[in-house]
Amino acid sequence: MESKNENQRNAKKRSYDFAVLIIKFIDNLDTRNLTNQIIAKQLIRCSTSIGANIIEAQAGSSKKDFTNFFGHALKSANETLFWLNLLSDTRQIHSVDFYKIQTEAVEIAKILGASILTLRGKR
Repeated sequence: MESKNENQRNAKKRSYDFAVLIIKFIDNLDTRNLTNQIIAKQLIRCSTSIGANIIEAQAGSSKKDFTNFFGHALKSANETLFWLNLLSDTRQIHSVDFYKIQTEAVEIAKILGASILTLRGKR
């Protein structure tokens, strides 16, 4: 069983690696059309926000702060999934790329959700 600190380090590293993956993906996305430009900007914002909120959580002054920032990170992960699904459903993203990115977004969301439940004493 992983300790709380190991889970936090894992979430921090995975969210950083995920942001790098998204940035590389966006760099290869055809942003010549306005729709893709807008979605790309939204996707960059929310996907990079996951890791930023995890960093803020670790700097929080209380358990409540920590839990709140993890909640914001989870919301950003869910928003990331929304934009990815939109790209997929409009056929702007290849299925292999989508599957890899979506799988990691779901896994990060699960880690954050489980951490929040544990912090709230509901698990």
